[in-house]
Amino acid sequence: MSVTDMGKKARDVMHEGVQCIGEHETLRTATQMMADLGVGALPICGDDDRLKGIITDRDIVVMCCAHGKDIDRTTAGELARGLVWVDAEASLEEALFAMEEHHIKRLPVVAGHRLVGIISEADLAKELPDSKLAEFVHRVYALD
Repeated sequence: MSVTDMGKKARDVMHEGVQCIGEHETLRTATQMMADLGVGALPICGDDDRLKGIITDRDIVVMCCAHGKDIDRTTAGELARGLVWVDAEASLEEALFAMEEHHIKRLPVVAGHRLVGIISEADLAKELPDSKLAEFVHRVYALD
C-alpha cells in the first residue's frame, strides 16, 4: 500500500495542541517548556503569532551550550533557521517528501498562516506500513 492509497492529509496525522516558544524567550525558558511538555522540539512563534522556526534540544546543546553561550541570555529566535512547514491540506506523501528532502524529523503544519500542529516520527509510525516507515527513516538519517 502506498501513502497515496491511504488518502491522508497532513491534518489527519499531525499532533494537535502544539505550544510555541516566543522568539524573544530565552533558551532556559525553552528547556523548561520542553521538560514540562515532555518534548524535544518547540516551534518558535513571533510577536505576530506566526511561525518563525523550530528549535530542538540538540540545537540548544550544539549551537548554544557547546559554544559557551548563556542560555539565560540567548533567545529562541536567535537559533531559528531554515523554516520548513507543510500546509494542513497537503497530502501525507507531500509531508513525507518535505521531511525526507530536508532531513527533518518534525514538520510544522500550518493552516491559514497559523500553526495548527506538528508531524513527528511517532505520528508517522502510527500511520505508515513498516516498510514505508523504514524507507522514511533511512532517507531522513542518510547523509547527503
